[in-house]
Amino acid sequence: MSGIWRQVLAAYTTDQYEEQDREQLLALGAAELAHARSEEGRPASAEDVQYIALHEFGLLLSITQARTALRERRTRHG
Repeated sequence: MSGIWRQVLAAYTTDQYEEQDREQLLALGAAELAHARSEEGRPASAEDVQYIALHEFGLLLSITQARTALRERRTRHG
């Protein structure tokens, strides 16, 4: 399991993180899942991230939070 997924799992299952940090980690996890699930030739969208965050993590993200998570995901992976 990669480092980011350990952090996402901890954010989802423990109270180890402050609320803002928890939301950012779960948003990043949703961005990772959106990217992994996107069809070839179609990049993940902020709406994809919002949908996954809500349905996988029970987290309601703003469009700005979703876009930020996608940008961070792209920065990490190029």
